[in-house]
Amino acid sequence: MNKQVLRITNGRIIDPAGKRDETGDLLVVNGQIRHSLTPAQEKAAREIDASGLVVCPGLVDIHVHLREPGQTHKETIGTGTEASAAGGFTTIVCMPNTSPPADNAGTIQYILDVIKRDAVVNVLPTGCITERMEGQNLAPIGSLKRAGVVAITDDGLCVQNNEIMRRAVEYADMFDLLVMDHCQDAALTARAVMNEGDWSLRLGLKGWPGAAEDVIVSRNVILSTLTGARIHCQHISSANAVDIIRRAKQRGVPISAEACPHHLALTDACLKTYDTHFKMNPPLRTDEDRRAIIEGIKDGTLDCIATDHAPHTNYEKDQEFDYAPFGITGLETALAVSMEILYHGGELTLMNTLELLTSKPAGVVGIKKGTLEAGADADITIFDPDETWEVDPARFFSKSANSPWNYQSLKGRVKTTLVGGKVVFDRGKIIR
Repeated sequence: MNKQVLRITNGRIIDPAGKRDETGDLLVVNGQIRHSLTPAQEKAAREIDASGLVVCPGLVDIHVHLREPGQTHKETIGTGTEASAAGGFTTIVCMPNTSPPADNAGTIQYILDVIKRDAVVNVLPTGCITERMEGQNLAPIGSLKRAGVVAITDDGLCVQNNEIMRRAVEYADMFDLLVMDHCQDAALTARAVMNEGDWSLRLGLKGWPGAAEDVIVSRNVILSTLTGARIHCQHISSANAVDIIRRAKQRGVPISAEACPHHLALTDACLKTYDTHFKMNPPLRTDEDRRAIIEGIKDGTLDCIATDHAPHTNYEKDQEFDYAPFGITGLETALAVSMEILYHGGELTLMNTLELLTSKPAGVVGIKKGTLEAGADADITIFDPDETWEVDPARFFSKSANSPWNYQSLKGRVKTTLVGGKVVFDRGKIIR
């Protein structure tokens, strides 16, 4: 147990879960938040001066690709969690599209062993919906639950067979597991590499219609209505999908959804130079779609922000657009990008912006994180909301640097990250 006594002083404490926004001190004892200290603890307390900074719950990301096992040339659990800490994330949920896929208890146990050995933040694994992510036979959902997964997903792929998906959500509901779905109709996206629209025509690239997302989101709404099971729609990018989810929620359907910072900030026009750092799945869409996602975030249709951190090596991305893999890194830029669009852009208050990165994603998965209430784990992020910094790919803690924000200026910078009361990142350095 971490027996350190900490007093984080003079910071602007923002805790969306507790609706707290005040300047003051935050107290930590034995890795947990406390209301007060004993005289002996007062004497022993180490101080961290947060003057001029925001002190908030550690950020929570429920959509991260750590690539281990099997793809450690892109990322490892060690480097991915260092990137998380540098970005202010103290809890992340990792996807199962590893090599081999995490579709059995043995692979989950391997991942948990590596997490225990190498991770600097909290990592919660997910398991596959289907064996080998092939969409044909259900993975052993009960065994995955007992092994320690917090959700099941075939993220990176989408279960196309509606009967198999129905059985998956029914079984998952029996084990109180969330089903997270990558919403993509494979027939509508065969060989597609970017959004279908004006820019795909100009660039001569195969277009990916928003309808490919809308069809599967609609399927998930229907199955959630039929079964009563929770289904979470990942990385929503289409205006029509936002509207489908909005209307489903108005009817009380237990469906949730996330948005990614890149879909809040960027459009398909960014691909005009064929830069593969803007190639992602689902693709960047039109400004109309982008605005619809922001409105969905603002009115609660979209529940939270998640990065879909998807690292690839430079030599994988440095090839013809059609052949480069989909995906970008996001952990180290997500807070600043979200702040720039939502808070500095005048769309939301600072508290509401942070809620999308703390208590709301924690609530989607059903974990006790994302709060500064007394007794909670002392997972804490300290950042300067107004500091402008340049994204330098050479200084990423991630093993990969496939970010669309390379060499650009962003506003809002993480200073210190604590996990269980222990400082794991401070002023640009990882502390193990």
